[in-house]
Amino acid sequence: MFFGIAFFLGRWSGIIAISAISWLGLSVAMIWFVLCLQFYQRALAEQERLDVSQLGADEQRSTIFQAGSERAEMFSAAQRRLDIFEKYFVPAFSALIGIYQLLIGLYLLNAVWSRDEVELERSLLCGIYMAAIAFGSFLISRYATGMSAQAEWKPLRAGGSSLLGAAVLCFALAVVLALEHLFDLLTPLQVVSHLIPGLLILLGIETIANLVLDIYRPRLKGQYSRSAFDSRLLGVINEPGGILRSAADAIDYQFGFEVSQTWFYKLLEEWIVPLLLFGVVTLYLLSCVVVVAPDEEAIVEHFGNPTTKAGEPRAIGPGLALKWPWPIDKAYKHRTKMISEISVGFVPSAPEIDPETGEVKRKPLLWGQEHYEQEYSLLVASEQASGPAAGAVPVSLVIAAVPVQYRIKDLYSFVYNHDEPEKVLEFICYRELTRYAASAKLEVDEPADAEQSLLGAGRAEARKVLTERIQQGADDEGLGVQIVYLGLQGIHPPTEVAADYQKVIGAVQQKQALILNAQTERTNSLSALVGSIEEANRLSDLALRYRQAEASSEEKERLGRELDNAFAEAKGQIYDTLREAQSYAFENATLAEANGRRFAGQIEAYRAAPEIYLHEQRLAKLEAALSKIRKYVVVVDEDDTLVTIINVEKTLAPNMYELGGLEENINP
Repeated sequence: MFFGIAFFLGRWSGIIAISAISWLGLSVAMIWFVLCLQFYQRALAEQERLDVSQLGADEQRSTIFQAGSERAEMFSAAQRRLDIFEKYFVPAFSALIGIYQLLIGLYLLNAVWSRDEVELERSLLCGIYMAAIAFGSFLISRYATGMSAQAEWKPLRAGGSSLLGAAVLCFALAVVLALEHLFDLLTPLQVVSHLIPGLLILLGIETIANLVLDIYRPRLKGQYSRSAFDSRLLGVINEPGGILRSAADAIDYQFGFEVSQTWFYKLLEEWIVPLLLFGVVTLYLLSCVVVVAPDEEAIVEHFGNPTTKAGEPRAIGPGLALKWPWPIDKAYKHRTKMISEISVGFVPSAPEIDPETGEVKRKPLLWGQEHYEQEYSLLVASEQASGPAAGAVPVSLVIAAVPVQYRIKDLYSFVYNHDEPEKVLEFICYRELTRYAASAKLEVDEPADAEQSLLGAGRAEARKVLTERIQQGADDEGLGVQIVYLGLQGIHPPTEVAADYQKVIGAVQQKQALILNAQTERTNSLSALVGSIEEANRLSDLALRYRQAEASSEEKERLGRELDNAFAEAKGQIYDTLREAQSYAFENATLAEANGRRFAGQIEAYRAAPEIYLHEQRLAKLEAALSKIRKYVVVVDEDDTLVTIINVEKTLAPNMYELGGLEENINP
């Protein structure tokens, strides 16, 4: 009946997992069919045994029947049929069941792999039927397992184990169908769809292996022979205490005493299932606790909805928080304080570790060497319009290795606005970098271009502009990220032309050096001339306006006075020249005035004493004429016997003490 219901539901709904459950139910039905035949033969044999024993009791005193044992063997036909059935037919049915399970499992597994996705429109109704089948199978399984505790009903253990396995799978299928209906979760359904064929294949292999091993297993008279289709794997689920009994039997055999009779074993066998259930429930309830690290934030989905009724995100900050258990609430944690990095324009290579220090080796960023595993080229604007480049496309190629670091500032937007926010952010970075590079420049021929050059001083401005544009693009897309750092150190010409480009840069720098030297010399000259460049420009403008003014106009007179005042107030060499000219004019005028006054004084002196004036002038001329000639004074006495010669060039005013050192010559 369960096979028919599941088969009809699988065909009606198109859910392959339900169809697989139906074929699993058919294998369970085959096991129960064999058990029914076996117990029917056992019932006939038992009835025959009762009849023979009753007949022997009624006629035990009769002397007519002397060969009782021969007569009992004649009436034990049912027992012989039972022995033949258990010896030959049960293994044959086991082989058929094992082959069926193996083949149908492979067929279903191939069907699951090759089947396309279908829309599940009746998943809730199918889930209800699966739950009902699971409940009925579970009841029958537990009843059969309980009956198998008695020796005469032990074969029912195979039917109970197989039904319990089907019940567990039906219940699991009902749960995943409910999840698909409520939350559109297809992954659990796909897992169950693969699990059912896998279980069939495993059971088929186990049945065939048990059948082969039973051939070599010795059989003792009166001992129960376990059928090959009685799965040991399902028996572990059906009878958890059997694991302990098997372990106890092994310990009994090793140590020589019955561990199964100790109080600890009995306590453990009695409480193993409740303890396991308590552990499972405790672990399940631990899903109500969410532990968020200091650098993390979490989003809680309530039945798949990350927002509250007011539309606010269910965000949890660092610390402990409580929620409904899984799968009602699911918490997704993200490291919002962690700095993540996107490699724009390059594929980073594995870092080299220094074996001595264990630190990452740092290499210089040289233009002529490749720095990463892969580097991408970027188009930038070019202004070359003459020479060999005339008529070419005004673009250039550069290698752009731009690391972009970011962190999450809005977890809800980062997780739910886009499926792959990192990819979206990477596309935005490439877009803004390409857009900016299209308007940027590489040439630095003019000083004004240096502020826009990606290879020079323009990097600082480019970093600022790109950071703002990427941040604006991320905000427009609702990524919920904050750009922390953007590096432009990795922008350089392609390695193939790096040497030639460096020569061009060297020539440009030499040109700029010449220009700067000329400007420096101009600044020094003008500063030395008038004090500053601004003052020189002002004087030049005044002089130009003065020359352009009309000769008789008042404007020219005004400009002349203004120009004179400006030159008078100027500093530097003009100031020195003007002051020297003023000093020279003052000196000449003063000397001329002094000469005039001296001449007037001389006339008055001559008029007062002509002879004295003439002698004074003569002596003054002699003094002036003889000032550089060596002069001697010769003094003689009255008799001309003592001659004294004095060199007055060396000593102009000798005293009495110096006369002793004078040279004396006596003229005879």
